[in-house]
Amino acid sequence: MSDQPSPELRVVSLLPSATEIVCLVGGQPNLVGISHECDYPAGVEQHPILTSSKVDFSPSSLKIDQDVRALMTHALAVYDIDTERLEAARPDFIVTQDLCDVCAVSLADVERACAQVLPDTKLVNLHPTRWSEVMDDIQTVANALGVPERGRTEVAKIEARRAAITKRSAALGTRPKVLTIEWLDPVMLGGTWMPELVEAAGGDALVTEPGQHAPTLTKAELQKLDPAPDVVLIKPCGFKLERTFSERPVIDALLADLDWPAVKTGAIYVADGNAFFNRPGPRLIDSIEILAACTHPAEFADFTEKHKDSFVRL
Repeated sequence: MSDQPSPELRVVSLLPSATEIVCLVGGQPNLVGISHECDYPAGVEQHPILTSSKVDFSPSSLKIDQDVRALMTHALAVYDIDTERLEAARPDFIVTQDLCDVCAVSLADVERACAQVLPDTKLVNLHPTRWSEVMDDIQTVANALGVPERGRTEVAKIEARRAAITKRSAALGTRPKVLTIEWLDPVMLGGTWMPELVEAAGGDALVTEPGQHAPTLTKAELQKLDPAPDVVLIKPCGFKLERTFSERPVIDALLADLDWPAVKTGAIYVADGNAFFNRPGPRLIDSIEILAACTHPAEFADFTEKHKDSFVRL
């Protein structure tokens, strides 16, 4: 059995994490269309872009949140699908999701578009909320591409890396309390798979449980956290480092007057939330390494060096 998909297979991916998974299992040559947010690995940008956003990439997190909520209140889609380009792509299957209508094109919109122009195209729908489900999705995509053994091999590599980090962190004897923030204004905390990433990195996640969707907390609620965080990781969804730092006043206002150990010791980190953490795909394992470097910087100095361009300590 070949570990490369059939060259005749035509694949569309409508979310960045799925594109990374398709490429992981050898399907990059099979891509015939992607979303406007697909930017990794190198080379995917050459494919036709089939989606666009109705929300302007405002310099304000609060404005972005307000615009998205306004669209959702009126039952309007956040994203558009270019049905003409989709029809021209003639995919055998489309990888999509129904986890978050804010993060990517909704399953319902994809189904409507296919009903119009591609009634016979198969949909591969992903809905990961836990680490294990992300690994299952890698296998699901590999199966759809006709390379199940390639999927098993890649999942095994990722799981081996996670097991090695977990073994190192478990031997340390201390488990700092970790708070992860995935939106700045309003403040939303990391849920779904994030608590599991924190645990593997040697910390205890605050507030959220594995599989739980991101809760929104007020400043008053943050002030009352008990226990308070020893480490804070800020990684806004879809924001690269420079984009996050463009809202440094928002970060400073958020941290002001918080009597947290993390604030007192300066254990406040900002990471690339576009590439890591928020994409349920292969780079979640790199996200664990970054978390380990933040949670136990002395013990995981190798990960600090490895990912030095992807996170910074304030």
